[in-house]
Amino acid sequence: MTQQLIGVDLGGTAIKLGRFDREGTLLAELEVATPQPAMPGAVTMAIAAAVEQLDPGRQADRVGVGHPGPADRTGRVARIAINLPGWLDVPLADWLEPMLERPVTLANDANCAALGELHSGAARGAHDVLLLTLGTGVGGAVLLNGALLSGHSGAAAEPGLIGVDPDGPACNSGNRGSLESLCSLRGLARLSGVEPSAFDPEALGERADAGDPQALAIWRAYGQLLGTGLSSLLYVLTPELVLIGGGLSGASHHFLPAVWEQVNQRVQATSREGLAIRRCALGNGAGRLGAALLARERLTPLAQGIDGIDGIG
Repeated sequence: MTQQLIGVDLGGTAIKLGRFDREGTLLAELEVATPQPAMPGAVTMAIAAAVEQLDPGRQADRVGVGHPGPADRTGRVARIAINLPGWLDVPLADWLEPMLERPVTLANDANCAALGELHSGAARGAHDVLLLTLGTGVGGAVLLNGALLSGHSGAAAEPGLIGVDPDGPACNSGNRGSLESLCSLRGLARLSGVEPSAFDPEALGERADAGDPQALAIWRAYGQLLGTGLSSLLYVLTPELVLIGGGLSGASHHFLPAVWEQVNQRVQATSREGLAIRRCALGNGAGRLGAALLARERLTPLAQGIDGIDGIG
């Protein structure tokens, strides 16, 4: 029987799952609501139930999970998720494996999205890539020479948490004026003068599409903040490609011109030579694909034991 894989993309509002063949072709998909509040135990039960619903015949023999925060280098423990309650050193793989009776590996959700885009999306053929996911938070991933940058403890590449404005709004990370606090959904709501609970970014995008001057100005201001933070990242990484993903990326045609203005003003030509900035191609499907591919590379089937995790971060 052809080996199959399951990829899980855990988000603050939804859990997206896909069942794939070994080459990464999508065979079946499922989306379920994330339990609220998204406490670790409730989320674990929801993932287990969703996997069984997606694969009742147990055709897949391994599972990869992308979650919104860093994993340890073994791919077993979700170290922290600053926008989910109670997520600190959660042994998610250990919890899921007895329920699923299949080996499980974990990774940062943006890392998974980057691998998905590298496999069959906008990063295909690239080697040095910075990915930013813009949504409830600002996540990110870095590929250097085609390999994920994970750092010595597995927690590297959190570009959304860099400081942009030392006097800016507080961030759940403990920082102030971080890229996340300024360019997340909450940051865009602040620019719009609307409470986050009542803010609709899709409506703001539609207004901009219709030529509304106020909406266009808000997206421009957003792009200026994003471009300022991105400029610092470019000096460190000098990637050939920056990918923009997440829920807010649908309005990238409104804010990328302002991003480019800041990059061109702030970054030396030698540090942005050959740079491309574009939207991710796979949308919400990139994370679950990348998680499945990580499971393929890291894990051996349960019948052969579950010691084949190689610690790719």
